[in-house]
Amino acid sequence: MTPLVEPGPPLTAAERERFARQIRLGPIGELGQRRLRNARVLVLGAGGIGSPVITALAAAGIGRLGIVDGDVVELSNLARQTAHDDSSVGRSKAESAAATARRLSPGIDARAFPVSLTSANVDSLVAGWDVVVDGFDTFGARYLASDATTRAWIPHVWGSALGFDGQLSTFWAAAPGGGVTLRALHPEAEDAGDSCASVGVLGALCAMIGSAMAAEVVKLVTGAGEPLFGRVLVHDALDASWAELPLERRVPAVPERRASAGSITAAELRERLAGPTPPTVVDLREDDEDRSVAVPGAVRMPMSRFDPAALPSGPLVLHCASGVRSRLAAERAAAAGVASDSLDGGAAAWAR
Repeated sequence: MTPLVEPGPPLTAAERERFARQIRLGPIGELGQRRLRNARVLVLGAGGIGSPVITALAAAGIGRLGIVDGDVVELSNLARQTAHDDSSVGRSKAESAAATARRLSPGIDARAFPVSLTSANVDSLVAGWDVVVDGFDTFGARYLASDATTRAWIPHVWGSALGFDGQLSTFWAAAPGGGVTLRALHPEAEDAGDSCASVGVLGALCAMIGSAMAAEVVKLVTGAGEPLFGRVLVHDALDASWAELPLERRVPAVPERRASAGSITAAELRERLAGPTPPTVVDLREDDEDRSVAVPGAVRMPMSRFDPAALPSGPLVLHCASGVRSRLAAERAAAAGVASDSLDGGAAAWAR
């Protein structure tokens, strides 16, 4: 395909030496390396998938790398989120990953955006980038990214890993041969279900999928090879198999922008509760659940009786025990025109 990015100025002698093995690849060459240095890539999520994407792209010579993540590093992240180490625990994931990118590539312009992705900020965040890479692990965030990149006509590299299974593809409404978006694969957002926290994930699988996603970015920027337009690559780590599934090339209509179904970390919630306009917190746990950990001032609305129309007015934060049901409730509320944020990790995160 035609390279996505124009080449920048000639490389310095130090850059030629640093990237010598990559420059030796015919489809990339020195001109391709100049394109990489001139590229602007935004990575959504600095977790299990985003970490290997960030380190691979920084090492490959991407010139400007943006990193969006509103979470903080926890000890349980380190086994698979390789952009962070023990010294990063408690630090913003976006800032930690940006620092790692700078260590790997001293000339990189690494920009941290320590915010959660919402319908209110997604369009401004993706604007001005050449490629957007989606490493988030929730369908709500994935669809926000997909719809925003479709509106902006920006290529969207997507991947996921759960348990021993991984998949990835590259979407672009303006792809040569016919556009394709995430909604061609999943027309509607799926209900919140299994997550890495509840099911687990193989750390090496995250590295494999993330590295393959980084290779997609390099191909898009330099024009080398064929990106995964209209194809979904699926990997089963248990039997070491790879499969390629065809995907219909079409660009379904992007739904009208609606009320936000965002997310918020426990640290962000504490700051907002102490601010001038604190949100109303809604506890979705059932009557028979352990509620020894509680957010001060929270009102109760068990998930079994959840009604978006009965939610209080004003800023809202929904929470359950682990964050799974509250994500689903936030999506239901958004569909009814009510904006809210889901507390990442639920009461368990609040207790830490």
